[in-house]
Amino acid sequence: MDFRLELVIVPVSDVDRAKAFYVDQVGFVTDQDNRVGDDLRFVQLTPRGSACSIAIGTGLTDAAPGSVRGLQVVVDDADAAREHLVAQGVDAPPVEDLPWGRFTGFADPDGNRWAVQQLPDRSGQG
Repeated sequence: MDFRLELVIVPVSDVDRAKAFYVDQVGFVTDQDNRVGDDLRFVQLTPRGSACSIAIGTGLTDAAPGSVRGLQVVVDDADAAREHLVAQGVDAPPVEDLPWGRFTGFADPDGNRWAVQQLPDRSGQG
């Protein structure tokens, strides 16, 4: 039986600010933005190339804004990803080389933290 992770709720304090950050600065795609009522808004955003999305909104979770740690996306080139983020005004640390990959990262306006990983070469050729 397959269990596919397809949606992660990310708690934010200002939905419009968070949406602008993820779409305009990081480059996620807006899949939907639905206001179901005064107390429920569901915004689904997907990193380009990903099968898993995030949801931000109101009435989705009681978790504190900024409390999510350890979200991770994988890219082909960590240096290019960092250059893209920095060019869009996102604070991303220099790429760090580790045995399990090359990493940078970022935090959204509320402090939810993301790792950006370039996987190590597993071809046996380098």
